[in-house]
Amino acid sequence: MIMGSNETLTGFIWRLSPVSEFLLERRLSVASFGNAGLLPPPGNLARALRRQAEQPGMADGRTMPKDRVLTLESMNPHVRMVEYAVRGPIVARANQLKKELMQVSALCMYPDLLNSPDIPEDAKQKAQRLLAACGGQSIGAYSASPGIELIRQDVAAFIQCRDGGIPSDPQNIYLSTGASSAVVAVLKLLVSGEGSSRTGVMIPIPQYPLYSATLAELNAQQINYYLDEDHCWALSIEELRRALGQARRRCRPRVLCVINPGNPTGQVQSRKCIEEVIHFAWEEGLFLMADEVYQDNVYAEGSQFHSFKKVLFEMGPKYSEAVELASFHSISKGFMGECGFRGGYMEVINMDPEVQQQLTKLVSVRLCPPVTGQILLDAVVNRPQPGDPSYQRFSQEKSDVLGALARKARLTEEIFNRAPGIHCNPVQGAMYAFPRIELPVRAVQEAQALGQAPDMFFCLRLLEETGICVVPGSGFGQREGTFHFRMTILPPEEKLEILLQKLSQSSNTKL
Repeated sequence: MIMGSNETLTGFIWRLSPVSEFLLERRLSVASFGNAGLLPPPGNLARALRRQAEQPGMADGRTMPKDRVLTLESMNPHVRMVEYAVRGPIVARANQLKKELMQVSALCMYPDLLNSPDIPEDAKQKAQRLLAACGGQSIGAYSASPGIELIRQDVAAFIQCRDGGIPSDPQNIYLSTGASSAVVAVLKLLVSGEGSSRTGVMIPIPQYPLYSATLAELNAQQINYYLDEDHCWALSIEELRRALGQARRRCRPRVLCVINPGNPTGQVQSRKCIEEVIHFAWEEGLFLMADEVYQDNVYAEGSQFHSFKKVLFEMGPKYSEAVELASFHSISKGFMGECGFRGGYMEVINMDPEVQQQLTKLVSVRLCPPVTGQILLDAVVNRPQPGDPSYQRFSQEKSDVLGALARKARLTEEIFNRAPGIHCNPVQGAMYAFPRIELPVRAVQEAQALGQAPDMFFCLRLLEETGICVVPGSGFGQREGTFHFRMTILPPEEKLEILLQKLSQSSNTKL
């Protein structure tokens, strides 16, 4: 729509829901077009109207020649049930880009740069090695469906180093379009049955909406287990048992998903907690899915990332030979923040060989993940080592990025907890704060009158009055009667402090 100079915007209503859609209604009062040039010449207009009238079904006033095949009523009802509070992986605006990583990808995209004296030799060597592994020595060619073999080997070496020498088999590594496509592929394998035999999938609440959206699309039974907000969003085995026991009355629980470090809650689970979760999965016969895309983002003193695979193998053969596990990682998070390149991987442990063949078939349907994303993934897992020309710069930039995130995590917690009506747990890891807000009864009633979740109402008011955009907690799930919002800690430090102060001051008038 083109608005002339005399148009005035008389109304603006924006209602968001946890579903990833919005309703935007505009009431416009148009005094005049203000520009006659916007209208077609009279002759052209007449000819256009005649052609329209000659179309089948138009002359008698009918605007639709026949019913649509695909309508809201006829479409897949499970797709309508999909809810998604955020637009896929959040745009990670890193403070600095690793020059070495970008140089490798640039060299692969434009190999003539290999002759440039401005590019470090180790970056050139990595690029030449990767290009040699690509079909036709070009990243413009398809790769094998599970990913370029050389990069899968590098991922396996990265995992083995991360986990203190525990072996990793490249044949169990699948490169993916971010971590999301790998999560969806595994869930597709696991979901089956109808009625009381329908697959149940245990997911944390609050959760990243990828899980609830995918389960709705696959017609799986979502089983909520609640993280303990009063104990920094800890995972409780007692809560897992409660959720599992209740779910068995209506479905067949088969899968347990854990997000560590947490999104949106920012907690880092302890090793003891992970051991208990593994024992629980072994005891109850559950397939474990470990979403570990924030493994590089750990800030709080005393917190440490422990991979589920490492803990599983250190618990001994009783568990390491029995528990089925799929773990996921991505270049979209961490200190890299290269979300636009869509690179990631999963590693599967103890998967039945025949089922793994089906997994390979399933990923083959999509041909292959983006080769540029695979190249960036290799630069992330195959990092500069001491003695390499790029090592000092890489180490400094990585330290700077993670150090800044740690300071911003502490700053966010401190400022929010000084604001009346807001409580924020320590941001131990990941990239988000998930503070609880105490909404007055009047605000809750006004939101309900508008058909909005109360925290949605709060977030919309905040956006309209301050320009600050945060995501309501209702989109991630939360205990009934509590209200939250999720906010990223990614803005530069000087801007983040101003933003936090402004948000806190604005919330004073609402809370």
